[in-house]
Amino acid sequence: MTGTQATSNVGVIGLGRMGGPIAARLAGHGHRVVGFDAAGTAERAGDGVEAAGSAADVAAACEVVALSLPRSEVSIAVVGAIADQAERRTTTIVDLSTIGLTAAADCARIASEAGLTYVDAPLSGGVAGATTGKMAMMASAPTDVIERVRPLLKDIAQNLFVVGTEPGHGQAMKLLNNYVSGTALAATFEAVVFGQRVGLDIQQIVDVLNVSSGRTTASTDKLPRSVVPGTYDFGFASEAMRKDMGLYLAGAAETASPRQLAEASDALWQRYVDACPDTDFTYLHHYLQDGGS
Repeated sequence: MTGTQATSNVGVIGLGRMGGPIAARLAGHGHRVVGFDAAGTAERAGDGVEAAGSAADVAAACEVVALSLPRSEVSIAVVGAIADQAERRTTTIVDLSTIGLTAAADCARIASEAGLTYVDAPLSGGVAGATTGKMAMMASAPTDVIERVRPLLKDIAQNLFVVGTEPGHGQAMKLLNNYVSGTALAATFEAVVFGQRVGLDIQQIVDVLNVSSGRTTASTDKLPRSVVPGTYDFGFASEAMRKDMGLYLAGAAETASPRQLAEASDALWQRYVDACPDTDFTYLHHYLQDGGS
């Protein structure tokens, strides 16, 4: 298997904001890609992606199936559907979803009982990264499984990190990253609102932060791209960040890890999502500016 010529048949289940671009990218790399999305495959399948009628149909057609799904219960159900397909061709499931430690273990167990291998491989990089491949993948599976699918994983994400061998190791790395990202974003936005209220210019705040010790990805990327121009269109849903915060907090509780700051951050994201559903996560700045806390 190589990343530069036609390989095996690859299935992609979940053709939304991340899965759709990933499927198109794989097709562009010479893979035969068969896709399915419960919300409407024909409408979401991009150029070069063959539409399937169900998850079971994908399993019947493809050796490797990648999942890009919104919630843990959906991943568990889809892994179960693949496992139950009597005439499946699938041997390996690569789960790109962020579903938490417990759900990853459940998916791996269901897969194993059906003779399938499961790769816990969540992603960081957003829609732009899904399109270009400039993402980080935190993959966890037995070494022989990783090596067998490594070229495919590299076609999905240029920055591949093998973080462990057990299901949940990839989830843990993704969740700690998003916890740090979401908490730093909230802290940066709170600080920016403070500066604006005492009369500082937002662009100058960004400029100072970016050459000082307060520099974060919020100040280098999210503020200049989506907050300063007031577009709030970075491309990551507030509900997704809230979900990831909750999953991190659950994992921290399961492992008896310190979580005082995580609890405060999770509570802020919950209040924000309740008040401003269906928004980009950078809209948190507007919420805080309007008095949310």
